Amino acid sequence: MTPAVNVAKKAKVSHTVHEYQHDPSSASYGTEAAEKLGLAAEQVFKTLVVSLDGKTLAVGIVPVAGKLNLKQIAKAAGAKKAAMADPAEVERATGYVLGGVSPLGQKKRLATLIDDSAQAFATIHVSAGRRGLEIELAPEDLARLTGARFAPIAG
Repeated sequence: MTPAVNVAKKAKVSHTVHEYQHDPSSASYGTEAAEKLGLAAEQVFKTLVVSLDGKTLAVGIVPVAGKLNLKQIAKAAGAKKAAMADPAEVERATGYVLGGVSPLGQKKRLATLIDDSAQAFATIHVSAGRRGLEIELAPEDLARLTGARFAPIAG
């Protein structure tokens, strides 16, 4: 299994792993996951990595139906500015390939913010560490395992 799934197992957190056949030509990994698993796009979350003030990396977890609001995540993280992180830097820091970046089991633990809309659901889906693999768990468990806070970061 992936480091993400191993983190959930080791912590004895209630979770379900969902697998689907990833289509390499898919434009949006998150939307593809929602469609192939028959889930509401508001309940499937994407993991995005940003650079705060050009110095440190942070993770934003937002619904695939929405977009990450860079001003909001910067404010929530106590930074002046946020920009999407360089893809090579993301892969180096997380240990995952783009499209399969999980908030769980990253190589380097990054500050993490989860959009507060996640709290409306009993469970949410995030990448389990590779394209075509999702992990379903309670938003509170995800926050606890990643050291995350909830904040309004989706636009």
